[in-house]
Amino acid sequence: MVVNPGTHLHPSLAQQLETTTNCANSFSLRRHASQTINMSYANAAAKGPKQSPSEAAAPQQPEIIPNESASTSSLIDVDMPSVHTVPSDFMEQDVQTETQANRIDREETARAAKAKAERARKEAAAKAKKADSWLTRQVSQLSDGAAEGIAAANLATFVGVGGYLGYKAWKLYEKGNLDGKAVGLGVGILAAVGAAQAVVGSYLYRGKKN
Repeated sequence: MVVNPGTHLHPSLAQQLETTTNCANSFSLRRHASQTINMSYANAAAKGPKQSPSEAAAPQQPEIIPNESASTSSLIDVDMPSVHTVPSDFMEQDVQTETQANRIDREETARAAKAKAERARKEAAAKAKKADSWLTRQVSQLSDGAAEGIAAANLATFVGVGGYLGYKAWKLYEKGNLDGKAVGLGVGILAAVGAAQAVVGSYLYRGKKN
């Protein structure tokens, strides 16, 4: 809207014109400020004074300076002989280490115990064989009647012991006291007597055969 100078306007129209002019000026100022704000940081920095290399560099990191000296008491002195040092004739020795010496001692002890047990077994076998030969010779010197008497007594002993055990078992059964323990004891006694009877019979047979 164009108004000629010297023209008299109505007060309300003049107020509207002033308001419009103020709004236009305010818009122009805001636009100029926006353009100024939109200027990048790089452009502003380029227009400003340049930084020196020390200013442009990253800040120096703080350095920790230890005020205590490291202890050297636990370090190994390579000039001193240690457990890793062996004499030049180490491999030529019969026993190189204490562990090997202990192992050799244990092996020797085990061999000695085994040899002792083997000697005891052989000595027992030799004594048993000697006793067997002596009994066989004694039986061979018996007369036929004596040998038959011993055989009859041997058989009678076995039968007698078996009969006695059977009688005792029957009595326990009648009283209701026959249990597994009594039966086991009777069977064990009968087996021992039977084994003795078999041994005596074998000696009689071999003695008379020889």
